[in-house]
Amino acid sequence: MVTEPRLPDAADEEVLELSWELFGELCRALAVKVAKDFDPEVVVGIAAAGVIPGAVIAAMLQKDFHAIKITRRESGGGARSRPEILSAAPPELAGKRVLLVDEICETGDTLRLALAAVRDVGPAEVRTATSLIHEGGYVPDFYALCTEATVVFPWDREVIESGRLVLNPEYEGLSGD
Repeated sequence: MVTEPRLPDAADEEVLELSWELFGELCRALAVKVAKDFDPEVVVGIAAAGVIPGAVIAAMLQKDFHAIKITRRESGGGARSRPEILSAAPPELAGKRVLLVDEICETGDTLRLALAAVRDVGPAEVRTATSLIHEGGYVPDFYALCTEATVVFPWDREVIESGRLVLNPEYEGLSGD
């Protein structure tokens, strides 16, 4: 059974805080896994955060890179909204072998939506990849690491508020701070 993602309670959740170096290693491991079983002609990163591993993997595989923009903003009352496509899949994907990349996969909603959008332009083949997956959730074709922990990505740990770099309020109180 797949559960909806939620912000963790600091007392009962493990936290996996990724450094840029560890994130780079996950991207390298993912690129190697993909290269063993699939030869994409183009890599598509799901914006916003999926473009980071997508661009790294595309560079390592020496393939063209494109992005598709999908949003998953919080709705009123703290409930997560369903993902929405903000930009169509590039028409250049038609007839090509495509690797669709996101940074993490929990429920698979975002990945499935992006997959449908990419299929709409008629690629020859599409496979999916994420740097991390949550145990018990949707499983893409390729992933680097499976975890039950709450993942803090290096680009999410700090945010700018009032012109200052501060700890992201979403992560205050988590173990691993």
